[in-house]
Amino acid sequence: MYLLGYDIGSSSVKAALVEVHTGKAIGTAQHPEQEMDILAERPDWAEQHPSEWWQAVCAATRKLLTKTGIAPGDIAAIGISYQMHGLVVVDKKGEVLRPAIIWCDSRAVGIGNRAFEKIGESYCLEHYLNAPGNFTASKLRWVCENEPGTFSSIHKFMLPGDYIAYRMTGEIRSTVSGLSEGVLWDFKEKTVARQLLEHYEIPEKMLPDPAPVFSKQGMVTAEAAAALGLVPGIPVGYRAGDQPNNALSLNVLRPGEVAATGGTSGVVYAVAGQPMFDARQRVNSFAHVNYTPENPLTGVLLCINGAGSQYRWMRQHIGSAGLGYQEMEQLAASAGVGADGVCILPFGNGAERMLGNRVTGSRISGLHFNRHEKRHLYRAALEGIAFSFVYGIEIMQQMGIPVRMLRAGNDNLFQSAVFSNTLSTLVGAEIELIATTGAVGAAKAAGVSVGIYDSIEEAMQEAEIAGRYEPSAKKDEYELAFEKWKKELAAEIGTLDAGFLEI
Repeated sequence: MYLLGYDIGSSSVKAALVEVHTGKAIGTAQHPEQEMDILAERPDWAEQHPSEWWQAVCAATRKLLTKTGIAPGDIAAIGISYQMHGLVVVDKKGEVLRPAIIWCDSRAVGIGNRAFEKIGESYCLEHYLNAPGNFTASKLRWVCENEPGTFSSIHKFMLPGDYIAYRMTGEIRSTVSGLSEGVLWDFKEKTVARQLLEHYEIPEKMLPDPAPVFSKQGMVTAEAAAALGLVPGIPVGYRAGDQPNNALSLNVLRPGEVAATGGTSGVVYAVAGQPMFDARQRVNSFAHVNYTPENPLTGVLLCINGAGSQYRWMRQHIGSAGLGYQEMEQLAASAGVGADGVCILPFGNGAERMLGNRVTGSRISGLHFNRHEKRHLYRAALEGIAFSFVYGIEIMQQMGIPVRMLRAGNDNLFQSAVFSNTLSTLVGAEIELIATTGAVGAAKAAGVSVGIYDSIEEAMQEAEIAGRYEPSAKKDEYELAFEKWKKELAAEIGTLDAGFLEI
């Protein structure tokens, strides 16, 4: 018996099959091999056609079945992870009315800011844990204001994962976790965000019907089965946004546990035991996958745009032709903690939310032409990214979130001992590397819903530990380098005296 999981990204769709008995992934597939197009008709817009996601899901499924040779009838349940904060709108026939407005589209920022002011900052933070910002609710209001004909034809709106589940089952559903990522859940009233809906003039009937995250949320229809290469009747048992799902995949389910990813951007996702918010909006809070009104576990999310993107730039433009990351790691390790005084701010990939949405750009300081070599730049680049992670974690600690353990996938930046040791030492916590993916986690989560596993913890405990990093005993060296980095950041932002950068 097997479980099928999907990770619906904006670049591609990944699928994985997990064997129930062993808890191991027996095969993965991706479609397309090249990144999917993102439509940008105007500056700061980002759209995709939901039909392309569905076509990619179908293609990835067929690739996976061919690759593994598994009979479709042996698949017990389906789980879905998806790109967060998107907007899909359909009419009464279930037809998509316009391209989806996806996570990186920022057209609705002004709408969200005005709502934050009108409804009241304290009300929004206490009830929604966030400003309405550029989240799904504000994107829907943008459609209302700018495309009234389309808005009047909307029967339901959905998040990207809701749409894929709809194509599979014919049922339009969402979850409390999903609604919260759209700033559509009221944590104080423990119901949908009616005050925001009223302010935006969005009829409550447009919301998808909520279902528990772990539940049978519909069955694969005959039409969908034919397109996917599956059999009808397989239950869809789980859906969640990619960051909460990544935390689940890493078995980050309890207060004090933290998930981290270090790809193009960096993400730190901490679980809190109760709803909480950052008054300065440097981080965002959403209902975690195991949130219930009785046990309101909340995921606090920090995103760092300038992470792996900076290190990739360093390899492409500073490194020699053919230079690989493994060689860069060896050179960086030879430079020593603090990179002999070279310091790099990694914020060169757009506005950074934890810095008040400032676009600061990157900065290299302390460089001496007679002393420093490429290895010092590589070391400073890795340390600068690690320092930005630490800075964000200190924000979370200031909010009252303990950090006892960090878990990360065994890929990207966490394959660097320089990066990982710096992070582990300064945070004072062990980093545990888990061999898993979002699609694998979604598959296992679906097994909980259909009774294959008795609990989420049981489903996730079989994950393979790929390695660990422990805090170094030489913490003083790291702290000196981190303090220098924070001074450079203060000089760049110019707001230390105002208290902005004080943790």
